[in-house]
Amino acid sequence: MPSNREAAWELLAEFTKSDSLRKHALAVETLMRAYAAKYGEDAETWGIVGLLHDFDYEMYPTMPDHPTKGAEVLRQRGYPEEIVYAISSHVGAMQLPRHNLLCKAIHACDELAGFLIASALVRPGKSILGMESKSVRKKLKDKAFARAVNREDIYHGAEELGVDLDEHITFCIRALESNASALGLDGSQG
Repeated sequence: MPSNREAAWELLAEFTKSDSLRKHALAVETLMRAYAAKYGEDAETWGIVGLLHDFDYEMYPTMPDHPTKGAEVLRQRGYPEEIVYAISSHVGAMQLPRHNLLCKAIHACDELAGFLIASALVRPGKSILGMESKSVRKKLKDKAFARAVNREDIYHGAEELGVDLDEHITFCIRALESNASALGLDGSQG
């Protein structure tokens, strides 16, 4: 069973060539591992879900191919159904019930990760370090900023996870700060 991080990274690298999409995957992995620790869940499984949630997106950018064709690849490669289902459930159009914390967390973290990265990249120094929920909430109201990010998914994701939006944003910022260097969000890229 290829359910370790090294195998997941190899699969991501095989399907995803874009540096920005790989960084998004790393960011969502970071958030999922942080939530796994918070909830006392398996960080390896949660991290793999985060890392692979969009691995098929470059090859299959339209629905239902994403995530359906990706799910087929995961099953062929022997990934557990728990991982396949959680990844499939993060896409709202699939209308799969998010019946556990893992499914709720990947949905809650995906769009927010992208929005937090976009928010960090427009800050002086392009750093997430010290970013606050208040500034993120302000940007959420600006429909022209990061317009590709589905704000309803951000709001609904926090609600579904059962956390206050400001608490969720702050938790995710702090988690990303812990991995800021690897994500290129520590200000060193200028």
